[in-house]
Amino acid sequence: MTSRTHKDGSPTGENPETSPHLTDENAHPRAAVAVLCLAGIVVALMQTIIVPLIPQLPTLLNADASNTTWAITITLLVGAVATPIGGRIGDMYGKRLAILGSLAFVALGSVACALASSLPVFIVGRGLQGLGFGIIALGISVMRDIVPSRYLGSAVGTMSASLGIGGALGLPFAAAIAQHVSWHALFWTCAVAAALAAVGVVLTVPSHTVTAGGRFDLLGAIGLAGVLVCLLLPLSKGATWGWGNPLTLGFFGGFVVLLGIWTLVELRRANPLIDLRILAERPLLLTNLASIATGFAFYAMQLIPIQLLMAPTDSPNGFGYDMVHASLILAPSGLVMFVFSNVSGRINAALGARVSLALGGVVIGLGYVVFIVGLTGPWELTWIHILVIACCIGAGLGIAYSAMPALIMQSVSVEQTGESNGVNALMRIIGTSTASAVVGMLLTWSVVTISGPDGAPIAVPASDGYLWAAGIALATCVIASVVALAIPARRGLTETPV
Repeated sequence: MTSRTHKDGSPTGENPETSPHLTDENAHPRAAVAVLCLAGIVVALMQTIIVPLIPQLPTLLNADASNTTWAITITLLVGAVATPIGGRIGDMYGKRLAILGSLAFVALGSVACALASSLPVFIVGRGLQGLGFGIIALGISVMRDIVPSRYLGSAVGTMSASLGIGGALGLPFAAAIAQHVSWHALFWTCAVAAALAAVGVVLTVPSHTVTAGGRFDLLGAIGLAGVLVCLLLPLSKGATWGWGNPLTLGFFGGFVVLLGIWTLVELRRANPLIDLRILAERPLLLTNLASIATGFAFYAMQLIPIQLLMAPTDSPNGFGYDMVHASLILAPSGLVMFVFSNVSGRINAALGARVSLALGGVVIGLGYVVFIVGLTGPWELTWIHILVIACCIGAGLGIAYSAMPALIMQSVSVEQTGESNGVNALMRIIGTSTASAVVGMLLTWSVVTISGPDGAPIAVPASDGYLWAAGIALATCVIASVVALAIPARRGLTETPV
């Protein structure tokens, strides 16, 4: 393991006088944990509130439909870059400060979106919102500093579940406000929520958490940004540009070249942005690989059911629901994820986090098995089946997403917790981006044309596209479970039921 130094050149390490796990083991900072989880939910909402507005953005912002997709793409790109960088900044200068900065960007971006009357301003606002995506990883890192070890597993599980809760509740929340109030009110609500979360962090989260010091690696940050843009941009826009388009292939080629150069530079730096030697060690490497596969399985099921539920009844397996009703059917999955995140803490304590991660992959896989059987079986697929499938996916995610940070924190020092959790969150983003590209490509490949309610032709995915997408996602669940079991066994982060 490579060592890092403080600004004065002294080695990093836990200060015995401020080490959180040498404090009163009965002092559970419940208020701080609750506030951090609420901040995580606010940030998770940023990823889903845009969905109900996508069809209306060309009209609302007087822009071309092909350009309005940047409202999603820019948030993904900025969030992917900001997550590991924010984790490193938190390790160096203070995690609470990094969280407050992230919430400030979310609030500022929400205000910009609320005031926007043109697409460029709206895209800038969405980019600023993306700067807050690292809050969940930072929140988990703060918990390692302030939560006694006996309660840490439960707290981390709850923080991890905030992603699912925000994602599941975001669709009905956004659809209801946009439909019954206005789309401007949606972003004003987000700005107020981010501001209130920041006040809560100031009041409940201590500022004397462990820091690593050192000098920020600006060159490494710029290089990482270039690497991620070259990877995630073609994954997001490849279906529009064409997968064989020179622009798409050029970005992928640039990713390979920049990744090689950036890796060589980072390995030679005394205080790199990301310690690649640590990430190459077997526990972290396998955990991150499993995270990519789990992220793929998670987002594939985010894309498939909503399209089935909102597809016209004349289409293959279509239910014909509007956005509000469709999202309400899927919303309970977030609550199930919350419940099973606490179950994961107990599994971590009893069997180890690697078993918990593998079990999460199995449970998610069961959801896909039910979905595939439902499409090909003798009975008709109903909204109740979709609800059960979504809840099964939520349960698996609650177990798996809570195990990932536990595995990370078993393998790194306190001073590298934010950085390592940020990288792990980035791996999940890469998984979800890959799922978006693959599932989108398969559903587009399988489209059939039907007559809409007004007689106009409508292109909708056929069953073959859904089956192929679900089959590939099921395979990634198997990969995630196998890789998780290959992680070296190690106990840690035990908990006591609250």
